Amino acid sequence: MSLFASLVERLADLLQPLFHASAAAAAIVLFTALVRLLVLPLSRAAARGQRARAALRPRVAELREKYRKDPERLRKAVLELHTEEKVSPLSGCLPGLLQLPAFFLLYRLFSSSTIGGEGNGLLGHRLLAAPLGGRWADVLADGQVFGVAGLVYVALFAVVAAVATLNFLRAKRSTAESGGVAVGGGERVPGLGAVSKAMPFMSYFTLVTVAVVPLAAALYVVTSTAWSAVERVVLYR
Repeated sequence: MSLFASLVERLADLLQPLFHASAAAAAIVLFTALVRLLVLPLSRAAARGQRARAALRPRVAELREKYRKDPERLRKAVLELHTEEKVSPLSGCLPGLLQLPAFFLLYRLFSSSTIGGEGNGLLGHRLLAAPLGGRWADVLADGQVFGVAGLVYVALFAVVAAVATLNFLRAKRSTAESGGVAVGGGERVPGLGAVSKAMPFMSYFTLVTVAVVPLAAALYVVTSTAWSAVERVVLYR
């Protein structure tokens, strides 16, 4: 924690001439970008995996037709096809999973009043008028919804909502193309129709995250979410 706090402080010092009082917030954005660059090779692999799975859809459809009366044999056949073509249905999860430690580190750092037995100086940093250790609930409690601090959250919510809407439309299109809930390459799974309908809405849960975590962690989420939107346009075209 102390080492990470020192890193954020040093980044803030470097950015202070450009961002002044919001230098620590800019440092968090920069830190997020560095994390995303580190997992970029995995993101590229995930994109290749998705294209490979899309290319296998005609063959999966043939298997679905061939084994339509034997779901267990269908599942095994699809898994064998993926193994043969070296396509992993889980590759798309790795970039997100590997970012979790960085997010939780920021959450912990800006939720703790002390670091290494000393006062947490990072809590004094702000993004405009909004404390990096504060939450949206604090803004509501202070009646600052339409103040500068409140507008900071409005901007963050707007970015997340825009990206979530794009993800929502993309998820609906992907679900329609795969013919329902896809597991292991596209076969239908009985009883999971409700999950299929709910999946496109999952992106909007990011709004809840931004609302309840410290602003510093919310900045990480928003920056990473925006990065993912741009990354999808570049890697999944």
